[in-house]
Amino acid sequence: MLVYPSAIDLSSAHLRHLARCLAAHRRKIGTRWRRITPSRQALLVLAHLRCGDTYAQLAAAFGIGIATVYRYVREAIHVLAALAPSLAEAVRTARRLAFVILDGTLLPIDRIAADTPYCSGKHKRHGMNVQVLTDPFGRLLWASPTLPGSTHDLTAARTHGIVDALAEAGLKCWADKAYQGAGGSIRVPFRGRRLKRWQRRHNSTHAKIRCLGEQAMATLKGWRLLRKLRCSTNRITDLVKAVPVLHHASA
Repeated sequence: MLVYPSAIDLSSAHLRHLARCLAAHRRKIGTRWRRITPSRQALLVLAHLRCGDTYAQLAAAFGIGIATVYRYVREAIHVLAALAPSLAEAVRTARRLAFVILDGTLLPIDRIAADTPYCSGKHKRHGMNVQVLTDPFGRLLWASPTLPGSTHDLTAARTHGIVDALAEAGLKCWADKAYQGAGGSIRVPFRGRRLKRWQRRHNSTHAKIRCLGEQAMATLKGWRLLRKLRCSTNRITDLVKAVPVLHHASA
């Protein structure tokens, strides 16, 4: 086995935060002994999430078995997902903001053509639909549970209760044409080919505001594991919840 030094493009704050969470979890469940310390387990999990390292690679690097790596990763993701804010908490936090930006993205997954519910007609690939709320500067506030890729963005927003939550809070929201008909406080651009001049100006201004939400998508996709998921679809929601917790750990 050849070994070479590597690096993870994260700060030490991410490592310390995850290590503290894992140490607290071990104390809570009464763990007496582990093959590696909470700090080493945190480093293992960050390498998996950020760099997409496989279980076999991590097992060789940390001198433990593949099954042990699997358990350590599952445990850490479960701990982080439990710390993720709910939609209600995110909306309460966003009330002091002028507005929020709502957008959806597709997380690619490894599925065959027969898995129709996971195939996105828009993206022409299999994946999971995720709805994201960001602040006016494009900073990630909340990521939704995942739905099959064939789910339309507006349907996903209504399923998660995003439309109702924003309306009840009286919070203005900018979104793209996929949310046409959402109503409430969600603002979308005008549709059509023959738009009036003021409508085109409105769409241009709307696009400049909404494009900042793409920074949140880049935040999610910056964790390489989310660029091509090969795990069970039942686990993807916890993965998506874990990433914002780690992202805000360095804030």
